[in-house]
Amino acid sequence: DKILLISSSEVGKRTGQHKAVISAAKKAGVGLLAYTSLLHADRSVLGLAVEHLATEEAVRASGIPFVLLRNGWYTDNHTASIPPALQYGAFLGSAKDGRFSTATRRDYADAAAAVLTAGESQAGKILELAGDGYYTLAGFADELTRQSGRQVTYKDLPEADFCEALIGAGLPKPIAAMLAESDVGASRGALFDDSRTLSRLIGRPTTSLEAAVADALKG
Repeated sequence: DKILLISSSEVGKRTGQHKAVISAAKKAGVGLLAYTSLLHADRSVLGLAVEHLATEEAVRASGIPFVLLRNGWYTDNHTASIPPALQYGAFLGSAKDGRFSTATRRDYADAAAAVLTAGESQAGKILELAGDGYYTLAGFADELTRQSGRQVTYKDLPEADFCEALIGAGLPKPIAAMLAESDVGASRGALFDDSRTLSRLIGRPTTSLEAAVADALKG
C-alpha cells in the first residue's frame, strides 16, 4: 500500500520511466507514494531539476497521496573520486567555493524508511533533505589530505574543461556534463541547505564528511 519511487539513473529518460511507475501505482490503488526528488527542485538552477519537477507534477496529477523526499547531493558522489585524487594529488571540480550540504546514501535511505514506516500520515509533505554541515571542494581535498597523509589539492576548472576531464576519466558524456553543470550550480548555492530536516527525520546526526572520507579510505 506504499511505494518508494527512487529516481531512475537514466538522466534524460527518467520522466517517462517515472510516469510508468506512477500509472501502475494508481491502478494498484497505492495509498502513499514517496518520490526521491531534488533539493529545492522548485527553485533549483540545476538542469537535473527539470525531470524531477516533471515527475513531481505527474505525482500531483495522479491523485495518489504523496510525500516528496527532495534529496540533496550525495557525499558518495565525491568520495567515489578519492582513488584518482590520491593517484594524481588533485581533486577536480567547477564549484569554486560553493557549499555542499551533503549526506550519504545511507542517510537518505534511512529518511525514506522513516517516512514509509511512520505511524502518522506523511501525505502532502515536501521534505528538503540535506546534511547537517557543509564543505567546499577545497575543504574536501583538505580532509582527504589530512586522513590519507598524501597531499591533495583542489583544482577549480571551467565547466567545459571539467566535463572533458570527466569524459577522459571514462564517464559517459551526458553524466559528465550533468556533474560539471551541477558543480557550477553549487557555486550559486543550489546544493546548500541548513534546515537540518534530514537529521530530525532520521533521529540522528547525518554522516559527517570526516566519517565518510574515513569509510571510503577503508574500502
